[in-house]
Amino acid sequence: MTTWKDRLSALARDRLPAEAAEKWIELFQPGIRLTAGPGPRVARLGGNPALPPGVDWPSWPGHGPLNFIASVDCAALPREFLRIPLPAAGTLLFFYFDGERQPGCPDPALAEDVEGSRVIFVPAGTAVAERTPPGIEPYPGVDLVAEVVATAPEREHLLLEQTRTASGATLAEAVRTVLGPGRSGTDVFGELRWEVDQGPFHQVGGFAAPVQGPVENEVAALELADSWQDPGFAEEAARWVLLAQIDSCQEADMCWGDAGMLYWVIRAEDLAAGRFEAARCAPQCG
Repeated sequence: MTTWKDRLSALARDRLPAEAAEKWIELFQPGIRLTAGPGPRVARLGGNPALPPGVDWPSWPGHGPLNFIASVDCAALPREFLRIPLPAAGTLLFFYFDGERQPGCPDPALAEDVEGSRVIFVPAGTAVAERTPPGIEPYPGVDLVAEVVATAPEREHLLLEQTRTASGATLAEAVRTVLGPGRSGTDVFGELRWEVDQGPFHQVGGFAAPVQGPVENEVAALELADSWQDPGFAEEAARWVLLAQIDSCQEADMCWGDAGMLYWVIRAEDLAAGRFEAARCAPQCG
């Protein structure tokens, strides 16, 4: 039986220098890919959320109500594979301000403000009722099943500069020396991931599959007032882990900018304490 990392490991050993391949494989983390297909439902895109009666529909002050994006059933996920501490039961609800579906929205660009998204956790056993969004059309509902997949740092992820091979070169340096002119050094890692799995990349846990650069870097820059030169930048970026990512999806009528992706990240200590309100959404598009 093929394990969650066999396919990507085999491709890495075939395409990368031997030392770089083994070091990159050591960094792999399992993630839970969410796909439309047969099997027990673990998550759902679109539709209407089930909210407790005392919970207001989340909104972005000055802009309007957020759109409901997805729900994830924590008890149904194969959480034993993940390296992030998700609750054993309960439902995670993801909201985001989609200007393209907001009536009269003057600026349909991707919402990057911290108030433009929200994660709500509903504990198991809580009384809930299905709620319709105020004044906006919900996305079509799409049921999703779970598959455990290999995820890995790619593009300019800090781990590619911090992890060294036996020869002393970083992973980024090790692949740049063999790719030749005209190739962007760390893009090769994303290219390998794309060969194994071409999406859509709905996912819980693991490493993000960035459309542009590392989402952890983007959030760290915002937390440090856009100071990429701050001496604590790498430490701040390392504090953030991927909670979930939701890809553009034709079936659910979701398109983030130019066929981009929404990434919800959270500091590891906030996740461990169940402070899901501290999660931030980092949208990216091509």
